[in-house]
Amino acid sequence: MSAAKLKVKTSSKPNSRIAVEVEVPADRCQNSYNEALSKLSRSISIPGFRKGKVPKAVVIQQLGVKRIQASALESLLQTIWTETLDQEGIEPLCEPELEEGFETMLENFNPEKILTLKLETDISPIPTLKKYSGLTAEVETLIFDPKKVDELIEQSRAQLATKVPVSDRAAKKGDIALVSFKGRFSDDGSEIEGGKANSIEIELEEGRMIPGFIEGVIGMNINDEKVLKCEFPKDYHQEDAKGRKAEFNVTLEDLKIKELPEVNDEFAKQASDKDNLADLRSDLEKRLKEDNDKKQAQNRQDSLLNALVEELEVELPKSLIDQEVRIIVEQTAQTFAQQGIDVKSMFTPELVKSLMESSKGEAEKKLRQKLALNALAKSEKIEVSENEINSKLKEVEADIKFSKEQNIDANRIREAVADDLLQEKLFIWLEDNNTVLEKAPDKSKYQTKEKSSKKKTTKTNKEKKSSKTPKS
Repeated sequence: MSAAKLKVKTSSKPNSRIAVEVEVPADRCQNSYNEALSKLSRSISIPGFRKGKVPKAVVIQQLGVKRIQASALESLLQTIWTETLDQEGIEPLCEPELEEGFETMLENFNPEKILTLKLETDISPIPTLKKYSGLTAEVETLIFDPKKVDELIEQSRAQLATKVPVSDRAAKKGDIALVSFKGRFSDDGSEIEGGKANSIEIELEEGRMIPGFIEGVIGMNINDEKVLKCEFPKDYHQEDAKGRKAEFNVTLEDLKIKELPEVNDEFAKQASDKDNLADLRSDLEKRLKEDNDKKQAQNRQDSLLNALVEELEVELPKSLIDQEVRIIVEQTAQTFAQQGIDVKSMFTPELVKSLMESSKGEAEKKLRQKLALNALAKSEKIEVSENEINSKLKEVEADIKFSKEQNIDANRIREAVADDLLQEKLFIWLEDNNTVLEKAPDKSKYQTKEKSSKKKTTKTNKEKKSSKTPKS
């Protein structure tokens, strides 16, 4: 026989939250108490009684009424909440919260009387768009700069440079220094975690180390020992080092400079799969123009999405924001791990807490974007068919061969493909039904970049940063 329908009252709360009031009949409270008592009677072990045969009166005497009531109330809460969700068609995003708290409810719990449960939970928000067609968005036109070809070539030269020892002078900016060092905090003399190294190469370029370190090494001669006074940035990733002054005992063990290869056909063969310099330049220009076009298309999409989000009306539940924050922090950790950074030691509880707090704004922005696109898809009935997904999956399988990979979840790949296809359709719809005005670029930005570029060209070749040009 099914249980009688529960008396339930619901009311909306801010931030996509719902309050639920449930009246639990006295007989169900009593039944829950009796079941809890029977269960404890079967499980408790008391000297002089066989297990499972302990009289209920003895169980009450040994455990106390409140212990039995607590067990009964816990079971009742779980059962009633499940029934309420099913009866009212509520789909919660998180576990419910008791308005009074469990301890207060237990204090007032009487199995012989009606129990009123007052709970709250987050539910999925219902996004609405005031309008989604006839919008106007602005985007700055990206201008392809031919000088970027030369920049890539110079980066590749730096990557292919030969390291040549230097022994007849002091260290200069742009050199490669082989150093050993050990650091301590100036205020208490304690050793800095990760603040020592033996015989490591450091390019003497600004920003390679904390302020004061590179500047201190410049001017040293091989075999010189020196105490460098430095200061950790206030936003340094290591919590206990933020903003603190430090001293490093440094020994300069060796010094080298970079000898750059000449820019000719031989260099082109080394730097890429091209046979000559002309082909390399042509290939780089083509790829840079393609990148420029992709960025322009992305900027158009971003401007349309921003305009759409402006029309969005929605209340974001805390549980969804927290979930998005966790995703951002996890992605940050994965990025660091891919760069070879020891995430376990770096991501202290304090750093994780700080990252989660600072990521809330980004999380809310991403959620609004997702919900705006979902609302558009629903309003215009924009969907992706199974045939479209399967067709795209065949392309993906050919690229990454995930069917043969042990550690790739095929279902997750399918979901990602479906999401990408839907987003592609949504942006096509937005482009077709709205206006994007491309405005001339801010000349002052380019003038600033040009001045900066001119300053950089006054440096010697060996002072430029290295990054090999990717092969085609």
